[in-house]
Amino acid sequence: MAAGHLAAGAEEMNNAEPAGGPKTLAIDIGGTGLKAAVLDATGKMVTTRARVPTPNPCPPEILVTDLAKLVAPLPPHDRISIGFPGVVRDGRIITAPHFADKAWVNYPLEQAISSSLGKPARLLNDAEVQGLGIIAGQGLEVVLTLGTGVGSAIFSNGALTPHLELAHHPIRKDKTYNDYVGNAARRALSRKKWNDRVLKTIEIVYDLLHYDVLYVGGGNAANITVKLPDNVRIASNDAGLTGGIRLWDDDVWQAVCGTRAASPVH
Repeated sequence: MAAGHLAAGAEEMNNAEPAGGPKTLAIDIGGTGLKAAVLDATGKMVTTRARVPTPNPCPPEILVTDLAKLVAPLPPHDRISIGFPGVVRDGRIITAPHFADKAWVNYPLEQAISSSLGKPARLLNDAEVQGLGIIAGQGLEVVLTLGTGVGSAIFSNGALTPHLELAHHPIRKDKTYNDYVGNAARRALSRKKWNDRVLKTIEIVYDLLHYDVLYVGGGNAANITVKLPDNVRIASNDAGLTGGIRLWDDDVWQAVCGTRAASPVH
């Protein structure tokens, strides 16, 4: 899965009959948009992605209902992968910074979506799902997603490390990463000023982690116009969906979840 400079993890549409094997419904939950697509056994989309705006306000029950409506027209599937913009642990939501509702704290989203759609599901942080779709599996690889806020994931020789929530960490004076380069900052600043901040953020993350490769994804990666360092690559935003196939690689899942039993597909 080596990534190209301009489109690491880019979607390759498959308009032919999908390959045999289980089909995966991939769901990418964002602060401003909900996206879904069905993947074949190799992780390629067998449909164009479906997208609707994220409801606002967005309590858990409304999100689950809207996701069911979003995926209803999609082809049949056997299992579900979900990326969520916050800290996720054992299928539950620990933090939901984009959704100001206390009901999200410790909410069992994995089980709720599984019950709603009638298929086994696996849930992970959205930046981590995207990373699984684009990393080469060599050295220290970092994923930084620029969307409504900032997401992050770190991989060492292909293995996901414990989650580091950079989004809420201070980066400059009283500003967090979200404040500094999130979508609100992008809209408030000139294009040049926001791009300068993106470069500064990349420098800080390098000083923090000394990564081999940094992948920049998320919807706002398309707004980057400055020249990036040679070891920084723009990643396709579709990797937030296509990376979902890796959640059903039991070796990957056991490494993510430790001793948690793998969810069977019936």
